[in-house]
Order: sequence, then structure tokens, then C-alpha cells
Amino acid sequence: MNHKPAKLILENGIILEGYSLGKIGLSAGEVCFNTGMTGYQEILTDPSYCGQLITMTYPHIGNYGLNSVDIESSKIYAKGLIIKEACDFPSNFKSEINLDEYLKDNNIIGIQGIDTRYLTRIIRDEGSMNAIIASNDLNNNDLQKILSTYPPMSGLDLVREVTCSNRYLWNNIKGYKIAVIDYGIKYNILRILESYGCNLEIFPASCTSDDILGIHPDGIFLSNGPGDPA
Repeated sequence: MNHKPAKLILENGIILEGYSLGKIGLSAGEVCFNTGMTGYQEILTDPSYCGQLITMTYPHIGNYGLNSVDIESSKIYAKGLIIKEACDFPSNFKSEINLDEYLKDNNIIGIQGIDTRYLTRIIRDEGSMNAIIASNDLNNNDLQKILSTYPPMSGLDLVREVTCSNRYLWNNIKGYKIAVIDYGIKYNILRILESYGCNLEIFPASCTSDDILGIHPDGIFLSNGPGDPA
């Protein structure tokens, strides 16, 4: 375990101490949790987590490593990762890198040594709230000032951060022609549609009806994405 001190400060004033994971620095976002025992790489690269600090309730993360295949987008859009303990020596034939190295390569700040189930109960009981992870400046007053300026999730236009820049073809097969509007789509959704024989053209969220109707699609698929569901 990396023993460089780190802190997690919640919007409600609770301060949790742990150890740095990934890039050294600080990052703020809305705390959320995921109860999956596996799939941490897919979770990290899911654009739906844009702007959020992901808390993994399962205590040991990184056991089977990470690779260049099991991704759901081209980058990590989450603001940070909160876990109990990272595995430094993963064991899997597909593993290419461990969790700490993967986060560093992607400039993601994380924290380990946190009682993530206690943190999850706080979120469950008090509702969504912002928090800040820090592994450089550990002054509580400094961090609370920074956190107080971070905007709430409600009203943020996060789709603009995750949608593709330009339209593109996902595949070129004979089948149903589907126009996919990318609000933060996961690659696996596209893989599943392809497995059913769909020819997919992906459009950015800013596309117009003329753009879509111009390809004469058999169907239109609206993806999920990040942000406040309200």
C-alpha cells in the first residue's frame, strides 16, 4: 500500500483519512457508490460517472488488474476513485497494469484506506453530496474552501464533456441502419447492437434532425449519459 497520507472531506463536514492512490493532487466531485465486486475498469471508463467520485463498496479492488480491452470509452471521465484497499499485484492472464499505475497513467486522483461501506451509509442516509480528495495539500480549511466553490451536479451540462466531437461509423455491416445519439454511451451498448446485426452511425449530442434523417435510418437510439436525472 502507498502510505502517502490523503484525505476525503465531505460537504457535510465529515473528514476521512486514508492513503493516496493514483495521481497526487486534489479533485472534487459528487460522491456516488457502486456495489459491484468486479468490473471496476468498466465502471471507471463509463462516461455516466463524469463529474463524480466513485466509491467501491467491495473492499478489495484491482485483483485481476486492468488492460487495454475492457474499457467503455476512450478515457476516464470520473473525477476520482475511493476504495478500501488496492491490489498492487494482480493475477490474471489479461492483466497489463495494476490499479495505481492505471490511475496515474490517466491522471486520476484516488484514495484508499477508507471505510467505503460507512461512506456509502452516509450517502444513503443524507443524499448525494460533493466531496474532495486530496493527497498534496492536507490543510482542512484550504480543502473546505475549495470544496465550497465546487458546483452541485444539478444543472451542469456534463453531456458536452462526454459526447463525441464528430459523427462516425462504428461498423460497416449489412443490417438495420441505426443512428445513435451519443450522450455518453458505453462501448458495450454498441457491441450489443452490433451483435444483433445493426449498422451503427454515431452522432454527437449537438446533431440536428436533418443530420439524422439524412442517413435514412431504420431506427434511432438515444444513449444514457452523466448528470442529474432530474
